[in-house]
Amino acid sequence: MAQDFWRLSATDLSKQTRAGDISAEATVEDALTRMEAVNPDLNAVVAPLAEAARERALALDKSRAGGAPPGPLHGVPVTIKVNVDLTGEATTNGVTALKDMIAPGDAPIVKNLLDAGAVVIGRTNTPEFSFRADTDNPLHGRTHNPWGRHVSPGGSSGGAGSAVMAGIGALAHGNDIGGSLRFPAAANGAVTVKPGLGRVPAWNPSQKAERGMLAQAMSVQGLITRHASDLHLSMPAAIAPDPRDPFHVPLSWRGEALEGPIKVAFTKNTFNFDLHPDVSAALDAAREALTDAGYQVEEVEPPLVQEAGLAGYRALMGEVKALMGPDLRAYGSDTLNAIFDEYYRQFTPYEGTDLLTMMAQRSHYAREWSLFLDTYPLVLTPFLPQPFFAPGRDEEGPEGVRDALGSALYSYAMNYMGLPAGCLPTRLADLPQGLQPINVQIVGRRWREDLVVDAMEAIEARIGSFAPTLWDRMAQG
Repeated sequence: MAQDFWRLSATDLSKQTRAGDISAEATVEDALTRMEAVNPDLNAVVAPLAEAARERALALDKSRAGGAPPGPLHGVPVTIKVNVDLTGEATTNGVTALKDMIAPGDAPIVKNLLDAGAVVIGRTNTPEFSFRADTDNPLHGRTHNPWGRHVSPGGSSGGAGSAVMAGIGALAHGNDIGGSLRFPAAANGAVTVKPGLGRVPAWNPSQKAERGMLAQAMSVQGLITRHASDLHLSMPAAIAPDPRDPFHVPLSWRGEALEGPIKVAFTKNTFNFDLHPDVSAALDAAREALTDAGYQVEEVEPPLVQEAGLAGYRALMGEVKALMGPDLRAYGSDTLNAIFDEYYRQFTPYEGTDLLTMMAQRSHYAREWSLFLDTYPLVLTPFLPQPFFAPGRDEEGPEGVRDALGSALYSYAMNYMGLPAGCLPTRLADLPQGLQPINVQIVGRRWREDLVVDAMEAIEARIGSFAPTLWDRMAQG
């Protein structure tokens, strides 16, 4: 019988399963019941793994009964995005041509979560090639936002964001090359931290060739949650070393404590984009919460955000065009190729010597930010200048792409520089089209994701989670 264990945070769930108050079998069965109830309307999970999840939960319970110590994520239901390898399952990346590409082994992030005791209950949707800020593809179809059809679920980890906020699993795996953890968090009102470069080991056993250098430098694996505390629980497991990633940085999750008060740089600068009043109010709420928590928040402009963001995305587009361009043309839909044509127009790809020069210039931007973060260990910024856009907005020509991706300078600038960046909701906006959450971003020093999560935890303690409001709305239909 369902007990609404799905409502519990991953932290609370883990405490109870590790103590033996709840069995892994019970938590997983309840998560599967929730998935069966709400996923048909959302299409967040495109490959349910109910039987495998039940078998693993039973095995975990037997192991624990036999005296084996439970892992930190013992019995916690998780979802895995369809663009990383899970043994025996298709790594489709939302592409019809890849529907039969069966993974021969687990990606490091999957192995680390399983080693910690997590139970995979399903695979979540992504756009084609995981290269949109919205989630739809010809193979798996469109994912919907649990807040309603008026707002996109984000991308590319849109299935992950939709699933975890709807109560399908307490943790959701995702990844981020230009915002693919933070876009879904912002769209669905979830919490995430984009890890910095080298923090979480990454590799797909199914891959036929190594990724481009910028893809390696900008793309990271991570988790989307409903509560900041769940990142403190789960990220130490996610960052466990794996020899298959030779550039992983084996640092502990917690760094040295800083002498207080911690200084936070605060900006509302949205460059050539108008700042919406609800985004402004969300930033004010975050600032007030941090101030109340004892942080020293100062309004000051961080360096070179617009320049770094545009340089980084133009460089990435140059690499993508050279290395992925033929596959995008051959296997991508007309819709995806039209979007990429617009990407190339708005982010003119660097090529040849120019591309090599901008890859080198990346160090300049990272150095300037390193110097800035030496004074201000955290930076509170907008994530998007406007409330999250409607489904299919990036299909609507130049203005659509500009709204969906062009305005996200604070997002991909952080990927280019390899800095950690958290994203959490601080306001529930009552807009003409309907209720939707508004998220802000917190950037941190390199390898100090723990400081980012601490700050998000402090904000959440004062503002709260919007998940109960969402679940009430879902229950009312």
